[in-house]
This record gives sequence, structure tokens and C-alpha cells, in this order.
Amino acid sequence: MTEESLPAEHLSPLATLVDEVLAGVGYEMAAATDVIDDAVPGYGGLFDPATTPGELRRALDDLLSSELTHPSVPAPTDDSFILYVDGSSRGNPGPAGAGAVIMDAEENQLARLGRPVGSRTGNNTAEYVALQLGLSELVSRYEPHSLEVRIDSMTVIRDVWGGNEPTEPGVETYSEAIAAALSSVPNHRYTHLADRDPNPADALATVGTDIAALGPG
Repeated sequence: MTEESLPAEHLSPLATLVDEVLAGVGYEMAAATDVIDDAVPGYGGLFDPATTPGELRRALDDLLSSELTHPSVPAPTDDSFILYVDGSSRGNPGPAGAGAVIMDAEENQLARLGRPVGSRTGNNTAEYVALQLGLSELVSRYEPHSLEVRIDSMTVIRDVWGGNEPTEPGVETYSEAIAAALSSVPNHRYTHLADRDPNPADALATVGTDIAALGPG
């Protein structure tokens, strides 16, 4: 699983704690949300308006001092995979999140990943983080021989598969991590998603955006 930190985009202390819990469960968004909701006292939860910042902070601190575990890794049908990725920024720049869904060749979902990116971050950076997150977890969990990345960002497509230098300021580290991950996959290609095409990573990016908006706390 991914252990290294991504470059530091600005997040509030509360959002940073949530991101640390996400890292502790392999960025599995549902698993993180479940353990946080269980740790919040009463009937509140991560996004419950009744949950105070203090309650959430104490719950997150307790979780981070405990033994967080990664969910089990489902077995794929073979060594071919599909990766959906998406980034979201509310305000562009504004609160931003990244989402990724790993599927096997028969489109069985193997992982649903997400994280906040930054509280004052643009959409292009969020798209880079989504691809880096999905690739990083894919190559750490499996040994992919073939990969189709389904993505709607033409900026990322031009930079990653077109051989262009990154046009978005500050994404060089993400770009380098993406290139390193793709170099370990013998066969990879992209499919550009149109706006009307379904993307299961979109909802995860939106939750990441909601987390990035938490604060100040």
C-alpha cells in the first residue's frame, strides 16, 4: 500500500487528520468513513452537522493512536486492470478532492479510493493526485501487466501520454510519481471520458472535496 506522502497542499488540521486516517486504511474511502463514524460519540459522524470540531478531532486522534488496518485485497481475474480517476475542485481553486476506482478486466470493483487534496487547490492538480493515488495503490496491491486508465482530464492526458512537460504549476512531483508507476506496467493506455460518460471515481472525489472543506478545527 502507499506509504509515501504526497506533496503538501494546504489542508486544515481537521482535514489533515482525516487524510491520515485515510492513509491508515489504504485510502479506502468507505472504510475510513465507517471507522470515523463509529468513533464519533452519540449518533453523529464525519459529515453530521451535529458533530462538533472538538468531537471529531478527539475521535480522529483516538483512531490514529489505535491500530488502523487496511481492508483485505480482493483477488482480480487476471493481471489486466481498469482504473477510473477523477479530481474535483469546488471553486477552482477551492476545496479539492481526488478519487480512483480500481477494477479487474471484468469490471469487478477491487478498490474505491479517495482523499482530500487541498483547501485552496485547482481542478488540474486534483486530477493529477487522483491518477497518482490510483496508480500507486494499484501497483502496490497487484502486479498489473495491462492497464486501461479512464480519465476525463485532457490536461493530464496530454502531459502523461502525450509527452508534454506539465503545464500546471506545482504538479511536477505528482507527474514524476505517475511516470514511475506507469513504467512498471508493461502495457498501458488511456480512454478519454466525455462529460456524459459515467465515472465511478467522481463520487469519491466529491467526498474528498467535502473533507478538504472541513475546518478550521
